[in-house]
Amino acid sequence: MTVRLLTNIGRLWTGHDVCSNAAILVHNDRIAWVGRAADLPQSVPGVVDDIVDVDHVENLGGALVTPGLIDAHTHPVYAGNRYAEMAMRSGGSSSSAIAAAGGGIGSTVTVTRGTDPWTLCNGVRERLREWLLSGTTTVEAKTGYHLTRDGELADVRLLRELEKEPMMPRVHVTFLAAHVVPPEYFGRQRDYVEAVASWCADAAGAGADSVDVYCDDGHFTAEEARWVLASGRNVGLLPRVHAGAYNRRGAVQLAAEMGCASADLLHHASDEDIALMARYGVPAVVCPGAALQVGHLPPVRRMLAQGVSVALGSDHNPGHCGITSMSLVISLAVAAFGMSVGDALRAATLGGAQVLGAPDRGILAPGRLADIVQWDADHEGAFAWSFGLKPRRVWRGGVPVQ
Repeated sequence: MTVRLLTNIGRLWTGHDVCSNAAILVHNDRIAWVGRAADLPQSVPGVVDDIVDVDHVENLGGALVTPGLIDAHTHPVYAGNRYAEMAMRSGGSSSSAIAAAGGGIGSTVTVTRGTDPWTLCNGVRERLREWLLSGTTTVEAKTGYHLTRDGELADVRLLRELEKEPMMPRVHVTFLAAHVVPPEYFGRQRDYVEAVASWCADAAGAGADSVDVYCDDGHFTAEEARWVLASGRNVGLLPRVHAGAYNRRGAVQLAAEMGCASADLLHHASDEDIALMARYGVPAVVCPGAALQVGHLPPVRRMLAQGVSVALGSDHNPGHCGITSMSLVISLAVAAFGMSVGDALRAATLGGAQVLGAPDRGILAPGRLADIVQWDADHEGAFAWSFGLKPRRVWRGGVPVQ
């Protein structure tokens, strides 16, 4: 049993409100008490009989403290890079020209399939470690670059095993075999959809939490997505969908119909889409790095005004965005989406916890996981200024990781 007292917190952003001159009492991996330091009790039943007997006291020097950040949309299981493709796109090359030159998702599939499991695992481990050290304590991580039954299931197991290692964030695993149609299924898209639907039970058994489908031009139709999502939901996977990344293909309507845990990207979301999400309680996951890359910004302020719950993601992937810092994502959300710092920070904590179905995190309150970040600042406004605010310390389940 370990009891840790974090004190001299200049500004504590709990997820709901701000508390000045605060303290946090941690018991093992959970928060036992949080509030103004002046109100710190002398004893906490079941935790410590006398506050002077705590195991560790840490003076945080008047810093800003928040819950651990949550990245609600990532694609970290891949090998190789597509830097040349990025250069082509920046020079105005079309998607067809990039594909003709050997780029696109298919190129990552080819390299990932040809990479030995040890090398692939080491690459994913390094990426996840970067998230944690930058203050992100929970990462939603998708499969989707093997596109075979055995490869996709191996990716689910890889993520589940990495989560158990030291210096790793918590991982929410999303099964995204319905990313694109692999080359061996060329001309047989329906057969591939049927195959992916049949793999969902095995993915759940391997440790997946969610199932996702990329519903857009060049990927899958709303009807195909419905088939896969329903199969996943039937075996206990949370359904979520890539919606409106390039065009509107009915994905938001599908998300509302199926009660999806999230509709993601939403670069082309319309007022009708927003109204549907608000009416049916479908949260939005928006990714400013990806939106800036494709040149279409989702109407986030309209979403918030209509009562849509919003979460933030990096959309880390090999073809568009290499961000592993959620503090940078917060900065970009403020600058590009016009979000307030409070709304962006909430979307990177409570919003992420909601879409991942993880009520034990995203907020600093008694009984919640002690995933905590001390930042190199004394006010949350620094997120809007810094474009990548650095943490001084990160605690995952009450244990310091740096």
